[in-house]
Amino acid sequence: MTPFGILTASACALPLASIDTDQLIPARFMKRSRADGYGQYLLHDMRFDETGQKRPDFPLNAASAADAEVLVARRNFGAGSSREAAVYALVDFGFRCVIAPSFGDIFASNAVNNGLLPAKVSEADAEEILALLQSSATTITVDLHDGLIRLGNRTFTFSIDPIWRTKLLNGWDDLDLTASLTGDIARFEQQDAGARPWIQLQDGSD
Repeated sequence: MTPFGILTASACALPLASIDTDQLIPARFMKRSRADGYGQYLLHDMRFDETGQKRPDFPLNAASAADAEVLVARRNFGAGSSREAAVYALVDFGFRCVIAPSFGDIFASNAVNNGLLPAKVSEADAEEILALLQSSATTITVDLHDGLIRLGNRTFTFSIDPIWRTKLLNGWDDLDLTASLTGDIARFEQQDAGARPWIQLQDGSD
């Protein structure tokens, strides 16, 4: 995965709460190959009407959202089922960060494992960011090193689990994180072999 450090990009305001994974990608599209990309199905039933036409008033259909890499929403983003395809749809659409006051636990974990930053802010800050995006500013900076969001002349803080932060900063998945601890694991095994020799596996030569 691409490491996440400091991102300066266009942002899209989605002033809705409790956007769940079933809305992020309806189940009927999950039979399609990931190789074809899931971005076109992101929030499909909210973006398109019954005839397949784009709803002109939906934020992701605005021309300014075409290049957006940051999505800002209200609380409980990614609630619902555990489908990882919800994250695929966001990433394939072009998003690298979602800012919200809270996230579904499984969604947030899936997001990190796919290089998508779930940046948690206070409800008050989320409302201010949404208001700024809807009024004038559209370019936002998300600094994972310092846990800061800069928009216009305002700076906001966000939180993220420290282990998730390490994974995103390095572009690591769970296997990469484990590999980074190889030295610590080897030292533990050596110390444990001396402290508890009776528990060590035998090679069968005795």
